[in-house]
Amino acid sequence: MQLEKVKMKAKWFFKKFASWRLWLNLLAMLLVLILLFFGLKWWLSTYTHHGEGIEVPDFYGMDYHKASRLAETNGLELQVNDSTYIKDMPAGSVVVQTPAKGMNVKEGRVIYVTINSLTVPRVRIPDLIGNSSYRDAQLTLQQLDFRLLPPRLIDGEKDWVYGIDCDGRSLHTGDMVARESQLTLVIGNGAFNQRHNDFDEDDEFFQSEFDDLPIGEEGTAGATGSTDEDTFEVVTDEEYEDE
Repeated sequence: MQLEKVKMKAKWFFKKFASWRLWLNLLAMLLVLILLFFGLKWWLSTYTHHGEGIEVPDFYGMDYHKASRLAETNGLELQVNDSTYIKDMPAGSVVVQTPAKGMNVKEGRVIYVTINSLTVPRVRIPDLIGNSSYRDAQLTLQQLDFRLLPPRLIDGEKDWVYGIDCDGRSLHTGDMVARESQLTLVIGNGAFNQRHNDFDEDDEFFQSEFDDLPIGEEGTAGATGSTDEDTFEVVTDEEYEDE
């Protein structure tokens, strides 16, 4: 009896499974899923403008204001996010852009750019005055992108740095000066050493002349040319009273 009930349930299940209504419902559900899938895909494509984009122009080396107008013409927006300094490029020109040129972006996309600084960076004058030779100071200042004019010579030790001038004013250690400024090093012309050598020669001359004098002429008597000895007369008390 139990076995017959199981067979009847199995027969009823396969009969329902083979029913055209079941397959029709499954097919309808599948069609609905397919329609939903393609409908959603079409909506997303329309909403996000999939496959549509604007090619990013090349802004490199272009003046920022000109690049900004070009970006607006193409439906884009230009925004500065950093600045740097490259001496071979014009001030205010675009150095780096993100996204890069040639990429497809959506309309209204912000293009971030780095521009060349509008002002020349300033550099601190190192400790060279009274502490460096002309050659060392020249190399140090050139490495800092300063331009050096012919040095100005003053009396002093040969090629020793006594000062630094810029546009007619004297600089001091630690002063901030614009890069690529024209500097003039104030250095010694060697006159100090020459005067020192002349003094040594004169001193040796006078010393040698003094050494050549006769031994008897060194005293006061020698200066007057007399060799006589001074004589003193002794007066006694008796002689003094007689007088």
